[in-house]
Amino acid sequence: VYSSTETELAKEALGNRPEQTLWLAIRRSALGAQFRRQVPIAGMCIGDFVASEVKLVVEVDGSAHARRGIADSRRDTKLRRFGFTVLRLPVKLVERQLPVALQRIRDAVATLRLVP
Repeated sequence: VYSSTETELAKEALGNRPEQTLWLAIRRSALGAQFRRQVPIAGMCIGDFVASEVKLVVEVDGSAHARRGIADSRRDTKLRRFGFTVLRLPVKLVERQLPVALQRIRDAVATLRLVP
């Protein structure tokens, strides 16, 4: 069951340029896992980018997330209970240093592949 806020954020994100940029890069990059965009997770939220095989959720945090710190923290805790790891990338990193953002994702995937 998704809140109207979650649904609205997901719709907004589909037109979000930094997320589009990251999506294009993720789709073409060899990051070690297949990602999907705007994925419902465990009936409770929608992840920006999700690699189900390693249970990694990548979130691009822009100005809207600055006001949602407590809510994001609670959401991350719920996702961890379902076995997911959440990687939050600042929007400025995606906009200004895309290769660094991709390396962080690649490193997270590699680390999660080592976990039994």
